[in-house]
Amino acid sequence: MNRASTAEQSEATIMKARAIPQLIDPDAEPFVADAIAELISSEIPFLVAGTYAVSAYTGISRLTKDLDVFCKAGDCARILNYFKQRGYAIEVEDERWIGKVLKGKHFFDVIFASSNGTMPVGETWFDNARQIKLCNCPVRIVSPTELIWSKCFIQLRHRYDGADIAHVILRASKEIDWTRLLGYLEVHWEVLLIHLLNFRWIYPTERDKVPQWLMDELIDRLKAQAEMPLSQMRICRGRMYSRVDYAIDVKEWGFADVGGEGELRGDWEIEDD
Repeated sequence: MNRASTAEQSEATIMKARAIPQLIDPDAEPFVADAIAELISSEIPFLVAGTYAVSAYTGISRLTKDLDVFCKAGDCARILNYFKQRGYAIEVEDERWIGKVLKGKHFFDVIFASSNGTMPVGETWFDNARQIKLCNCPVRIVSPTELIWSKCFIQLRHRYDGADIAHVILRASKEIDWTRLLGYLEVHWEVLLIHLLNFRWIYPTERDKVPQWLMDELIDRLKAQAEMPLSQMRICRGRMYSRVDYAIDVKEWGFADVGGEGELRGDWEIEDD
């Protein structure tokens, strides 16, 4: 295959984004364009995620404050150092999952996992990525499958991404690898069930967009779980959603966190002061 036909094939694989989000600060547009160009020049693998991916799949154009760039854990420091060498400021906001690249008041996030540690970005993310044109450059964006996974645990008092998940299912259900999504959430299958029930309630006429085998599997797990005795360890997994909102459960009420131990279940109740 000659170079021209290869280029034509590459061009053909570029998906037309249904929408592109608008930056809250229009002055940030040159910064984002420069960041995308630099990321491509770095030749370090990256994916665009967050609001840009949601807009591409759903057609919802909304305001966003920044750009979310996903990469593998081993590449995060490489990306940060690449930009540091080119005069950008960098921050390691939380070594467990996120860094930042800044120039003046503008920035973009470099993310390689979720804040609760359940979502490491891996090779599969890149194998299943799509391509769009952003700032006149071809860039890879996370697939709808990984996009949903990246948002499943974002359920804080001040931010809830359930609507994004519902909209992605509505607009891109045929592109979701439901088997892979279940695999990602195998340990936390109830979180997936919650989101799917939420979708069914929001869109009762669109229930067939979620495969029936998946609903049957999750409901069967729920039935099997009902036959089990309660866990002897009192557990609060709420901090996987929000470390702040569920802090009292672990610090004062004796529940085990995601890791570690708590008090054993027994004759226990919250005592009023």
